[in-house]
Amino acid sequence: MRVRHSDVREEGANARADGDIPGGGAGAPGTVPRQRGGSGPARRSGDARPPGRGRRRVLRWVASVLSLLILGTAAAGYLYYRHLNGSIQTDALNLGENKLGGSKPNAFGQTPLNILLIGSDARNDAENQALGGATETFDGPPLADVQMLLHLSADRSNMSVVSMPRDTMLMMPKCTEPGGTVHPASKGLVQTNESIQRGGPGCTVAAWTELTKIPIDHFMMIDFKGVVRMADAIGGVPVCVEQNVHSRTRDGKGSGLKLPKGTSVIQGETALQWLRTRYGFEDGTDIGRTHAQHQYMNSMAREFRKNAKLSNPVKLNSLAQAAIEAMVVDTGLNKIDKLFDLSMELKKVPPGRITMTTMPWIYSTKPGLDGRVEPKPGEAEDLFRMVREDIALDGQGSGTPAASATPGAPASPSAPGPQQPTTAPTAAATAAPPAKIAVTVRNSTGGKDGTAAKVKGRASEVAALLTGKGFTKVVADTQTGAEDTSVIRYATDAQAADAAAVATALGLPAASVQKSDQVAGIVVFVGKDWRTGGTPTPPPPAPTKAPDSAHALNGDNDQACMAIQPGFTW
Repeated sequence: MRVRHSDVREEGANARADGDIPGGGAGAPGTVPRQRGGSGPARRSGDARPPGRGRRRVLRWVASVLSLLILGTAAAGYLYYRHLNGSIQTDALNLGENKLGGSKPNAFGQTPLNILLIGSDARNDAENQALGGATETFDGPPLADVQMLLHLSADRSNMSVVSMPRDTMLMMPKCTEPGGTVHPASKGLVQTNESIQRGGPGCTVAAWTELTKIPIDHFMMIDFKGVVRMADAIGGVPVCVEQNVHSRTRDGKGSGLKLPKGTSVIQGETALQWLRTRYGFEDGTDIGRTHAQHQYMNSMAREFRKNAKLSNPVKLNSLAQAAIEAMVVDTGLNKIDKLFDLSMELKKVPPGRITMTTMPWIYSTKPGLDGRVEPKPGEAEDLFRMVREDIALDGQGSGTPAASATPGAPASPSAPGPQQPTTAPTAAATAAPPAKIAVTVRNSTGGKDGTAAKVKGRASEVAALLTGKGFTKVVADTQTGAEDTSVIRYATDAQAADAAAVATALGLPAASVQKSDQVAGIVVFVGKDWRTGGTPTPPPPAPTKAPDSAHALNGDNDQACMAIQPGFTW
């Protein structure tokens, strides 16, 4: 897969990722200035159910998704409900082999939800082409230029959003399309926004799963015209800049965004320009663009909560139509009542417990990757671990479980669940007796960075542990590996339960069991975390707050204002 330079599609007047968009200047349609203050930085403030008596065909429902995607409320009649149901576009959830299954319930039976939000730059129709520019890319493969993981806590007390910069370089997993087309795992680093070209949004989900080991329950994808329609439907979103800004360089780069200092209410194409602006915000990199997207999303969430009231059915229907037409979702969200259930869960979180973050990153030092970034060792994993372990990123902890919640009892029975086929393997009754399970053990104790020497004879020691537990078909392999964390990989679905049984015998977590086409059977990779003893070294305690490098923004912060890059003021 060819790796694009981060600026390849931004050069010239029709730059793809930060390109020309008609309109949007100060005073242009879609922009309502609300300047405040003096010279300092600006501040700114289901189902169809019979309602009893009256019309039996009235359906009250709420469809909400936090982001440049959706977070709103809608009400419609039964026929309109059927129309919306037929308008929902779907695609496969996970095209990769590492299927962790859905999120698992906590001790109170409450289940978190992880939703991947994807912004596509597809130019596959006249409306998207007019908005996106870059004529040389028309009808070409899209890029997933916005990727954000939304985590809704199990107790619904808080919500976390983790953005991945689109210039992040990753190893891409093998992705298989429903029709059978196979995209092999990459042999080198690939820019993360190219994941969608490997079969669709399901491969973007697979890439996130591979990197973060976070089970992803759903995805929602939106394109250019969807952003414009949503911004118009809500009536505009307040945003703030510290100085007058015009995103346009002398050689034609930039989104064209032009706003006065202070707060402006933006909608339509101007909203899209804001979300795509790179040149003009902060240091002119994709990181600044991510921070601007966070400000927009938080503001949009507050606007939805203020404006999406059941007392205005015309506006609610407009929001509903815009939301449904804007999205592509996984098949687990293919009905209005499922979106209704999801919206009810999302609405439980107050804005003050929403935390927007960016994956901690470092600039890549690898040849040819100037300007690209990679996950920051240690701190990126800390952030992913907090999401995996359902730890609030704002440092305030979880709320008190509902009084009615008891261990083993579902706390939110209406919440949409993940697709059943992605259930993770367990050591259930389908596993063979230990004596019949063939296992290979490899010494991978040197770790991925190669700074530690492999522990001599470690594969034989762990093989002996398994033999003592009744696994008599165990071989200590002369072939080695390099893993920071011990992992068990298996080749076929028929081996899944047996691999889980091996993990249970060794005291390894279920998340350590992975399907892979790089092994022929069940292989235990003894990692850097298990250099001695009968069990792996337990990890250090998880952080209790997002690292400073995650650039956290609280959902109640209505004073956020974007810093402007020198040379982009007017």
